[in-house]
Amino acid sequence: MSAGFWLSGRAWAAIEPLLPSNQPGARRVDDRRVISGIIHVLRVGCRWEDCPADYGPSTTIYNRFNPWSHRGLWGRIFATLAAQAELPGDLSIYSTAVRAHRSAHGGKGGRKFRPSGARVAVQPPRSMP
Repeated sequence: MSAGFWLSGRAWAAIEPLLPSNQPGARRVDDRRVISGIIHVLRVGCRWEDCPADYGPSTTIYNRFNPWSHRGLWGRIFATLAAQAELPGDLSIYSTAVRAHRSAHGGKGGRKFRPSGARVAVQPPRSMP
């Protein structure tokens, strides 16, 4: 197994009762592996196809995520995990600041009123012929 994200035994024991059982279909891939893969994709932000093979087939990972999200199961899973969460020792908060020129939003001189072309065509001409 790779060094990616894996559910701990305590986290798995907390969410295992929430999962649907006796699902029809082909042989079921291990739920713990698949859920670890789903959380990996959500944390890293990669495409489903780019999920490492250690978590199982990418189609299985997506096909478990999709109907469970429609049923609202992920909200219950994340609430359960957050309730018993342990803060990691290497916690960091990421933020980005983008600088923009002061006139990028029309700061100097304010916003100029420019009527649309349709309104200009309807108005009488400003000069005398």
